[in-house]
Amino acid sequence: MNWKIICTVYLKELKDSLRDRRTLISIIVVPTLVMPLMTFGFGTIASKVINQAREETPTVVILDGADSPGVVARLQESKAVKVVAATEDWKQRIADKKIRAAVRIPAGFEAGLKGGAAPPVMIYHYEGELKSKFGVDGLEQFFRELRERTVTERLAEKALPATLVKPFEFRRENVAPPEKVGGNLIGGIVPYLIIILCFTGAMYPAMDLTAGEKERGTMETLLCSPVARGDIVFGKFLLVLSGSLSAMGFMLISMGTTALVAGAMFAGGGAAKMAQAVGPAKAAANPLLPMIDPLGLVGVLAMVLPVAVLFAAVALTISLFAKSYKEAQSYLAPLMIVIIMPAVIGILPGIDLNARLALVPLLNLSLVCREMLSGVWHWNYIAIIFGSSCVYAAVALWLAVKTFNREDVIFRA
Repeated sequence: MNWKIICTVYLKELKDSLRDRRTLISIIVVPTLVMPLMTFGFGTIASKVINQAREETPTVVILDGADSPGVVARLQESKAVKVVAATEDWKQRIADKKIRAAVRIPAGFEAGLKGGAAPPVMIYHYEGELKSKFGVDGLEQFFRELRERTVTERLAEKALPATLVKPFEFRRENVAPPEKVGGNLIGGIVPYLIIILCFTGAMYPAMDLTAGEKERGTMETLLCSPVARGDIVFGKFLLVLSGSLSAMGFMLISMGTTALVAGAMFAGGGAAKMAQAVGPAKAAANPLLPMIDPLGLVGVLAMVLPVAVLFAAVALTISLFAKSYKEAQSYLAPLMIVIIMPAVIGILPGIDLNARLALVPLLNLSLVCREMLSGVWHWNYIAIIFGSSCVYAAVALWLAVKTFNREDVIFRA
């Protein structure tokens, strides 16, 4: 293996790749923009939509309740909901989002409040629809307050204290450090994004260096040069690996910059607004910007290295079988689903790292990265995952070299 020749091949391919717009977009533009767009773009839009839905008073209808005029009157005066006239097609109107919910007040409800047990109230809504949920919340708040007021009045009539039915209170307090809370919240998303960007960063250079050169007719010229086939493979492989690592690097730089900017914005006014809205104690316990362990990011970088080698080798090998750039895309695009699935499973709650899952490619990376970003370091699992990932990467690289030595694959037409 001649490293001077390998570097020459690498630099030659690097120069060609920097002229390819698709490669630059996949390696630089997309990884750089994904975090700001997710944080400020999607986050801002989602916040505005939710705030607008909260500010809108949900419209509801009252079904029946003719013998409960007091309850109906109080509900009509409630500021949590806006009562409109009921119609026979109220179910369809909920489904069409013209009204948000409906409440059926059963016969004898008000009399039951005064004399004993009242029959249950039924609330109808649109499952999964945000504004319908706010309508249900408003109705439940009204009837919850009505129930508590009824209990208090009954106890007062009998000269009994309110603590008789509510003898104690309970509160919740978070004892986990901020980095563990933040790692648990976003620790599954970060490796998910890294896995996708690592693969896309390797995919386009691999297609251009194999199927693209076949289309341009430059593959035969390169193979006719007095250079060992293995040196050519490693030169191309290093470029594909550079694309994969560059995509990950730009994404992490973008993530760090976004976190700093978002942190400055939060310190400049977001914290005060949140403290004013929910109180200083809740604002301190639930920061707007989740924190993660900085050392966890270093650990993520180390764990991703063998996976990037695996992606580079696999993308190079598969692309080599294609006769054209378009055919290479048809081979590698479905592979994205195979890569995404383990990363998605790693985000699911209840999936914890163990010795068996530590051997599953990509899923093990997703799980261990989530733990490291939370400040938890399982060194035995980390060693198993890093070792197994290196083995998978070495096998993929060996397969790439073997494939490159097959004339029927190189000159496939």
